Amino acid sequence: MAQPTNTFDTYDSVGEREDLSDVIYSISPTDTPFISSAAKTKATAVLHEWQTDALAAAATDNAVIEGDEATVDALTATTRLSNSAQIMDKVITISGTQEAVDKAGRASELAYQIAKKAKELKRDMEATVTSNIAEVTGGSGTARKMGTLGSWVITNDDFGAGGASGTGVGNTARTDGTQRAFTEAQLKSVIKSVWNAGGDPTMIMVGPFNKQKLSGFTGNSTRFDAGADATLYTSVDVYASDFGQLQVVPNRFSRDRDAWVLDMNYWGIAFLRDFTMHELAKTGDTEKRQLLVEATLESRNEGASGLIADLTTS
Repeated sequence: MAQPTNTFDTYDSVGEREDLSDVIYSISPTDTPFISSAAKTKATAVLHEWQTDALAAAATDNAVIEGDEATVDALTATTRLSNSAQIMDKVITISGTQEAVDKAGRASELAYQIAKKAKELKRDMEATVTSNIAEVTGGSGTARKMGTLGSWVITNDDFGAGGASGTGVGNTARTDGTQRAFTEAQLKSVIKSVWNAGGDPTMIMVGPFNKQKLSGFTGNSTRFDAGADATLYTSVDVYASDFGQLQVVPNRFSRDRDAWVLDMNYWGIAFLRDFTMHELAKTGDTEKRQLLVEATLESRNEGASGLIADLTTS
């Protein structure tokens, strides 16, 4: 078949309107499981401080003679900890012309970019808090940095050859070791260690690769085929340990080489300045906005959580 002579088609036409959808599709995820689960608290200085304490070990020889004089027990002081508040921001500049022209998918370029950058800032915070960064107190020419998860947990960690813990007070990053496969024995050992230290962990936080590894752990479970809907269930979303059930939460922004066993009652985000936006000075035909947050990680007792570090990621 051939087109009749002198047929006027779309290839000859001039002035056809473009077919541009009025919807903008974004696949980028915005879920932030750690900062969404951590307690939100208030900081009042760039160096945020708090105190921790612990009970004495349980004694089996607590017996006194009838009528004996009371003996004063030894008392211990609380432990004073601190972390620096880190400033994080996103800055937007939109020309006056871009804001004025007719656009597909958004009425205001400024409003659209503000919403987009707000999500990016939240993702940056999740990735930072769950990383392995030592505290930096900062100076006039140096940005402050908070000590993140990897620099706090030392009591209940399991790491590969050559790996080493930090100091447990946020000012020293842990040393990464040789990566090895994630095993159920490692997980069970760390959960037990956390429980022995006094924690009651409720969350296992892993990256995508090791979420699938964990779903392969057998434990005492049985994978089954539900005949009613012909679905084979092979995912583990709740891990029933000897010390309670833990929710298994995949995190897109934490390090995939780390598997965290967390008691979220002992983690907080202390905000010196909560997520906010303000206008920057107008210096020409542009609109400028700065999105900003200033906060730090509060480790209320690192011994209530644990880490299986140095895991393979592929």
